[in-house]
Amino acid sequence: MAKQRCIIVGGSHVAAQVAPTLRQHGWEGSITIIGNEYYLPYHRPPLSKEFLSGTKSIDNILIRPPASYEKSRVRIALGTTVDRIDRKNQRLGLDDGEQIFYDKLVLAVGARVRKIDVSGIDLPGVFYLRSLGDVLQIKQFSAKARNAVIVGGGYIGLETASCLRKLGMNVTVLEAMPRVLQRVTAPEVSAFYTRVHDEEGVHIVTDTEVEAIQGNAAVESVVCSNGDNHPADLVIVGVGVIPNTELATDASLEVNNGIVVDEYARTGDQNILAAGDCTAHFNSIYGRQIRLESVQNANEQATTAALTVCGKEKPYSSLPWFWSDQFDLKLQIAGLSQGYTDVVIRGDIDGSRSFAAFYLSEGKVLAVDAVNRPREFVTGKRLILAKKCVDVTRLRDDSISIKELLD
Repeated sequence: MAKQRCIIVGGSHVAAQVAPTLRQHGWEGSITIIGNEYYLPYHRPPLSKEFLSGTKSIDNILIRPPASYEKSRVRIALGTTVDRIDRKNQRLGLDDGEQIFYDKLVLAVGARVRKIDVSGIDLPGVFYLRSLGDVLQIKQFSAKARNAVIVGGGYIGLETASCLRKLGMNVTVLEAMPRVLQRVTAPEVSAFYTRVHDEEGVHIVTDTEVEAIQGNAAVESVVCSNGDNHPADLVIVGVGVIPNTELATDASLEVNNGIVVDEYARTGDQNILAAGDCTAHFNSIYGRQIRLESVQNANEQATTAALTVCGKEKPYSSLPWFWSDQFDLKLQIAGLSQGYTDVVIRGDIDGSRSFAAFYLSEGKVLAVDAVNRPREFVTGKRLILAKKCVDVTRLRDDSISIKELLD
């Protein structure tokens, strides 16, 4: 009997986790990673931080060294795009016309940047930030740029602003909503980040939309809907991402803000699995369908997918967590805050750079944003999973050990 073939489409965190996990759990068949970039799987979080600043090289951000794939007998096809999934014949069509067969298929196709439609978006010096290739181009411009404009006040935008400011640039952040981080944090946390960026010399403008990007041979300024004109010789757009679901849709797999998978990372086709940013799954902790853009989700869901392929099914049910580094701030986020009714602040959010914001509903902790507060982050995760009402007065009292709230 011929050996089974597992194909992983996509070359990022999921692929780097699925491949060795398959071998660790007894997969004897072939493993092939097909990636449309020209680099081995790499860590994405450092792109807007250490890699952009130059403190880490490409080799420093590879998830695994080249030798590890050779040791695990993994074939890697870089710079290759899968155009079509033929489910009936279990065959993939590649952009070069080649067709390859699979027995098990893992879709790790991730997400792509959300683009904006304004005049001047194609001018030299205007970039999106998602891939290693994007940042390599940005670094060429940042070496000589003085004025940078960041379009988008989410985590990527603020991280990039922090990095460019530390490189000595004049940095302006333009946010269309009334406050930065509006979709993901409470007003108090937004105000905190606005204060810190202001203290560090970053100019944040909210409630403003980009009308046009102007320049002759390259970008020179960004014009906003309110008439303001911001000088810029570097523009970086970070306004979110869109899951790559087209392959799945064309193959008649269920898609709903992501490729729909069960707790075992399976799609509606028993031979096709999916993991990472491109997927939507039911989270038993919050009792609803979610799509996550995080390394934690990619790694843990990838492990689940690999175990399923190996016939060792183990359901995926993890508490989401994230992080963001800006200036001297280490933000650790546990849980999902959507649907919160109350926010409890622990620490001096107005005058210091260390605090924790707890998001509550009906007295129970849904999520926590912990800035330079690792204990609150760790304890917050346990409070979320406990699903018990907490004493708000004690939670707010910074003189009481956070661990005492677990009693």
